[in-house]
Amino acid sequence: MSTLVAAIDCGTNSIKVLIGSRRDDGTLDVVLRESRVVRLGQDVDRTGRLADEALERTFAAIDELGATIRAHDVDPARLRFCATSATRDASNAAVFAEGVRRRLGVEPEVLSGDEEAALVFAGAIAAQSPMPPEPVLVVDIGGGSTELVLGEGEDRRAVSMDIGSVRLHERHLHSDPPTAAEVAACVADIDQHLDACGVPLDRARTAIGTSGTIKTLACGVLGLGTYDRDAFDGATLSNADTSDFVDRLVAMTVEDRRALPYMHPGRADVIGAGALIWSGILARVPVPDHLVSEADILHGIAAAI
Repeated sequence: MSTLVAAIDCGTNSIKVLIGSRRDDGTLDVVLRESRVVRLGQDVDRTGRLADEALERTFAAIDELGATIRAHDVDPARLRFCATSATRDASNAAVFAEGVRRRLGVEPEVLSGDEEAALVFAGAIAAQSPMPPEPVLVVDIGGGSTELVLGEGEDRRAVSMDIGSVRLHERHLHSDPPTAAEVAACVADIDQHLDACGVPLDRARTAIGTSGTIKTLACGVLGLGTYDRDAFDGATLSNADTSDFVDRLVAMTVEDRRALPYMHPGRADVIGAGALIWSGILARVPVPDHLVSEADILHGIAAAI
């Protein structure tokens, strides 16, 4: 027996949906996965509120995704809508919540940082068979926040840091391409957060990266001609090769990034900041390589419906 479920993750930069068939044993067969770059968190770091045009873009995407979910005959009781960093921080989050209720007929959940981290870890770990050496570090770099979870057995150390690709891009990387001083300021901000994160990165024996930023970087390291989930899912990549690619990517113009065959055009301007976060994390783990996982927070959300 299986149950059709739909999970929506509405983040700072993108909104994503996963429709899956969940078996009684808890395994999930993905039926459909789609995303839209909506930049819901536009200027939230500066203004503390969701911009009107950002809400308009996001509501239009929710209308599209809602139609897709209905076309697959998903029971509304099996739809879960989760919102993360930008909505946590916004003074007008109630406007967003009401728009979701009106369009989808469900109550949106604004996840705390701890809840977001737990779902990220659950989604990524469920896809690992056999379980890699522990402690396992799972990393999700979003537009507004970055989740770090170090797990060993039932023990978890987790943190959600208020650094993400959109937030740090708006804060530091104003030139195209960014200047050396802007990059240095961004790296210093990242290091300050990592120094204070409370998760002992130096204990990790396995590092797993998920989220759009990390998957896009994997495409670049692998030299793919398209954004190919089958090619990067489960790939083991060298930390050094990834950091070298990050350096090249950060030095590119936005136009040059958009020309990369695997780059979503809505991610091209902010991915430099997200890439610097990933490079900073990889520099602190004691292993020479990392895994890339297609399974992410959406899988964690779907498993809990």
